[in-house]
Amino acid sequence: MAGSFSTFQRISKILNFIAGLALTLMIFLTVGDIVLRSAGRPFVGTYEIVSLLLALVIGFAIPQVSLDRGHVSMEFLLSKFSRRGKAVMNTVTRVMCLLLFFFIGYNLFFVGAAFHASGEVSSTIKIPFYPVAYGVGVCALLECFVFIFDIVKIWRGQYE
Repeated sequence: MAGSFSTFQRISKILNFIAGLALTLMIFLTVGDIVLRSAGRPFVGTYEIVSLLLALVIGFAIPQVSLDRGHVSMEFLLSKFSRRGKAVMNTVTRVMCLLLFFFIGYNLFFVGAAFHASGEVSSTIKIPFYPVAYGVGVCALLECFVFIFDIVKIWRGQYE
């Protein structure tokens, strides 16, 4: 399990790096568009590209944020529970999140397949939508592993 966890951590770091690159590109594209727009020569398709990059930023960063426990939690509520009560509550929330992200990832593959089959692309510069749907779907399914690893840590007493 330790080997698979370290492999998963490396994959999450790579995805997070890609999310950071996408965010950086969004910043440069937006600033460049503003500067060029003031000169009367805006970038064509900026809105479309930024929208698709935003999906990548959010989707690709999720596994690493969860591994780093950078999300909002209800510690003040959990502090009232016993050690076993905390473990049960943490497990219940992880199982609920696991189911949620499984359904999100599963459905994004159907959405991606529908985009691919229909040939749906952005309106201005014709960027296909399906790679983004598949990419975020993969990340949502990878997030399921974060919750599985968390559940194992909780019941081993290593989650605190």
